[in-house]
Amino acid sequence: MKATGIVRRIDDLGRVVIPKEIRRTMRIREGDPLEIYTAADGEVIFKKYSPIGELSETAYSYAEVLNRATELPVLITDRDHVIAVSGAPKRDLMERRVTEELEALMQDRVNYTASPDIPPLYPIAGYEKEAALAFPIIGGGDVSGAVMLMLREDGSMPTEEEQKLLQVAASFLGKQMEE
Repeated sequence: MKATGIVRRIDDLGRVVIPKEIRRTMRIREGDPLEIYTAADGEVIFKKYSPIGELSETAYSYAEVLNRATELPVLITDRDHVIAVSGAPKRDLMERRVTEELEALMQDRVNYTASPDIPPLYPIAGYEKEAALAFPIIGGGDVSGAVMLMLREDGSMPTEEEQKLLQVAASFLGKQMEE
């Protein structure tokens, strides 16, 4: 654990303010759920809660099936990190942060389809592969992540079939979030 040097007092309602710098660095937004952990030595730890992280086994299985069907790398993220990978190096991509561009796409609830007419989307920080498709996962009215197919090596654009497959994947994972 890393000390920040910041000290905050608890108010009369039991609240404590998380400083803006920490919220910005950790990408904690207003309304984001936080899990609270305690340790025997008196530590209280706040951790961002990832509802789709609870479905990591399901997300991984779905990524595997999509990869087999499309023969393209598949990435599934929560709102901040990669949680499932198939067809690409897991060791290099698991837990990597999403880019601000993907974060904005999720926040705006916009589907992305690669096209020669629009700028490419590089969804994962430090990963130089472009997305062919990226669809937000929406469950219970809340965005909880995204599912993506990466662009083919030859740069060819995604097919309508691939778009439908990704739409179904995002809808399925969103529905799992509601249950």
